[in-house]
Amino acid sequence: MEKKNFIITVGRQFGSGGRELGQMLANKLGINYYDKELLARAAEESGLSSEFFEKHDERFPRFINGIFSFAQGYQPINTYAGGSAISCDSVYQAMNELIQKIAEKESCVIVGRTADYILRDHPRCVNVFVHAPADHCVERILRRGDIRDAEKARSLAAKTNKLRANYYNFYTDKKWGAADSYHLTLDSSLMPMEDVAETIIDYIRRRGFID
Repeated sequence: MEKKNFIITVGRQFGSGGRELGQMLANKLGINYYDKELLARAAEESGLSSEFFEKHDERFPRFINGIFSFAQGYQPINTYAGGSAISCDSVYQAMNELIQKIAEKESCVIVGRTADYILRDHPRCVNVFVHAPADHCVERILRRGDIRDAEKARSLAAKTNKLRANYYNFYTDKKWGAADSYHLTLDSSLMPMEDVAETIIDYIRRRGFID
């Protein structure tokens, strides 16, 4: 029987509402939502600690034991935590395998972690990128209450976006945030999030992935 699973991947600028959008899409469509949940599950399945995954989540590889991976686009590493393995690549390998396993079994929304690239051969995968002007992102960050100072929020957004871009650009042959890397790119400041979600759902429906 032909499998009818469909996947929505959500790339996002920090503070643009990607997490809110992903959760809203999952709720409206009655499918599972994966974001930080992937870390605990990948840690459990790989035998590594959840703290290890948190530390290296969406982080650009760095020197470890004098070895560095320069390959653009991911090349599998057979050992997770051995002396020759790079920690970030170990996390990426485990995440890669988990995302593919999830996509094989169910329809879902996956936020970040180059899921769009990992699932590039999936025939029913819709890749979305959410962005917004810096001031809008700062306002959203402040409303969440994690940071109360606007300049600190702006600095955190810029730093997080740089980390995400470096991670994405290293592990894929695409560019983070570029329109041609995704099926849809949306400015979340222009409509209520409910309307953004409905726009994506309408696109998925028109693609024939849902009735």
